[in-house]
Amino acid sequence: MQKGSLHPLTILQEEAYSLFSGLGFEIASGPELETTWYNFDALNVPKDHPARDMQDTFYVKTTSLDTFSSRLHPLSGGSDADSEKASKDFVLRTHATNVTARTLERAAKENISEIASISIGKVFRNEATDITHEMQFFQIDGCMIGENVNLANMKAVLVEFYKKALGPDVEIEFRPSFFPFTEPSVEVHAKFNGRWLEMMGGGMIHPNVLKNAGLDPAKVQGFAFGGGLDRIAMIRWNIPDVRLFYQGDLRLNQF
Repeated sequence: MQKGSLHPLTILQEEAYSLFSGLGFEIASGPELETTWYNFDALNVPKDHPARDMQDTFYVKTTSLDTFSSRLHPLSGGSDADSEKASKDFVLRTHATNVTARTLERAAKENISEIASISIGKVFRNEATDITHEMQFFQIDGCMIGENVNLANMKAVLVEFYKKALGPDVEIEFRPSFFPFTEPSVEVHAKFNGRWLEMMGGGMIHPNVLKNAGLDPAKVQGFAFGGGLDRIAMIRWNIPDVRLFYQGDLRLNQF
């Protein structure tokens, strides 16, 4: 009788945690139901940014912050209600970068000048589904801060990650881009079957993001990155439709 096997996303998650732990990253987590502060404001996302629109983001109605307080405690152990920054608007997080915002806040509250964290979790987008788009998917998100952390450090970490995930011969490029929470920003592209594919975004953490967390940009700097895990799995195992990951298709349990 054939034994069962792990889901492709579980395989990638375990490989990623093993790799990043070996590089000195701690494993962090955060809530899927999030305040707009940690999902948008803390990350320097402008009030008029399209990502805030209801056609892109799932907003959750609630009349009481306390209703979800047990799920929304910052990683530092405090309560959102204790902070002037707390928001009473809730969303299903659109990226796992909310964990980075909370990690930076914890570093400030605990007076930690050097920290590196990695998080993998489900995120949600209010969009039409097709073979390459889903309303839910898994994202890997990480950050590192310190006195002398630079973009070259991030590039070295991500090259190591993609060589582990897609094979030692994979070609990686870093192309200039723009994201509200990093400056300078880059897109990470991988070459697969002769085609360059965008894999994730990242860059040096924007000074406003550090300030929002309570850190001094004159004393610490760092990088952050985030990207979809599903796309890596689709490339690695030649899975044609991202929706298959969430339909209980037993063909995925063969790797």
